[in-house]
Amino acid sequence: MIAAMMVSFAAANGQKMSKEEMTHHIDEVFDAVYSNPNEPGAAVLIMQGGDTIYSRCFGVADMVTREPVTFATNFCIASVSKQFSAVALLQLAEQGLLSLDYPLSKFFPEFQAPFFRDITLRHIMSHTSGIPDARSRSDRNFVLYSTDVESVGYMKTLDHLNFTPGTQYEYINPTFQLIYQIVERATGIPFETYMHENVFGKAGMQNCRYFEPDRLIAHLAHGYERDDKGMWQEYDYGEESFFATKADGALYCSINDFVRWERALRDNKVWTAASKRMAYTPWIQIPQDANYGHQPYTGYGYGFFVQDCPNQPTHVYHLGDNGGFTIYAGKIPERDLIFLFFSTRPDIDRLGMVNQVYRIMGFNF
Repeated sequence: MIAAMMVSFAAANGQKMSKEEMTHHIDEVFDAVYSNPNEPGAAVLIMQGGDTIYSRCFGVADMVTREPVTFATNFCIASVSKQFSAVALLQLAEQGLLSLDYPLSKFFPEFQAPFFRDITLRHIMSHTSGIPDARSRSDRNFVLYSTDVESVGYMKTLDHLNFTPGTQYEYINPTFQLIYQIVERATGIPFETYMHENVFGKAGMQNCRYFEPDRLIAHLAHGYERDDKGMWQEYDYGEESFFATKADGALYCSINDFVRWERALRDNKVWTAASKRMAYTPWIQIPQDANYGHQPYTGYGYGFFVQDCPNQPTHVYHLGDNGGFTIYAGKIPERDLIFLFFSTRPDIDRLGMVNQVYRIMGFNF
């Protein structure tokens, strides 16, 4: 199967390339950044079906213990966490416990402004709500340590929107944080319990965990960035803003578990085929001046970026940025191809590297 797949990749870019040649060229992309084995590193995996196209780990996960990055290392996947929250809402819609057309006012009667009657669950999952990120940054403890519930407290007295719901795209985290309370209010079950039993459990994800300050996570990676002297410093909880909010970004997951997640999405173990189609449909196109996520021919679905370049298969993915963590989780469903790139340092051109690898494989994103 690998040989046949390589031929199809080669046909796409007009070149014939052996697996060894392809591996060499992909190595060059990542070696350019992760050449020092004693620095913060990354894990990279590319698979098609059950076949591994490329797999390699670089550097260390923890600069203190010197534990190396492996495919069992648990990274904070940051905003890639959003797709798990979106799947939870889609599940509840499938079960009849809510409708995606329900307004936020149904779940949050404490929000005073009448415009919350016009903002639906579809809007918050697609970054088209118009709700501004008006969280106060004046209290450093609030910025560093607030929870999902505390972080969205400003919406109780919010008196304006940035645009009419559904008409524009603006990527903000607080609207996904609302899902934390929506799940609890729709089910009567704590968010974390619901997610572990109905999302992670159904996918067979054994070791992923939401971050909590007092919770031990095995094989935990830290995020890092260089200080003004060029030294690596830890940059995650306690250093980065809004690091611990869960529904939008505090899930720790390994490459091994994320492969299980991708298989569960593909095989409809955690949702129906109809929900998958909705999630992978670009409900809004992302303009060039967007605050986050612009790529050519790219829109936003429900928890996923969706790129439809001319003469190319659909590219479904998400990015994650929190502290030093820089994450890419993508796939080409038509080819049953997944590409995972989890890094513990932010000084990289992530999409440049990802797109370069795709070009090596014959795609043009």
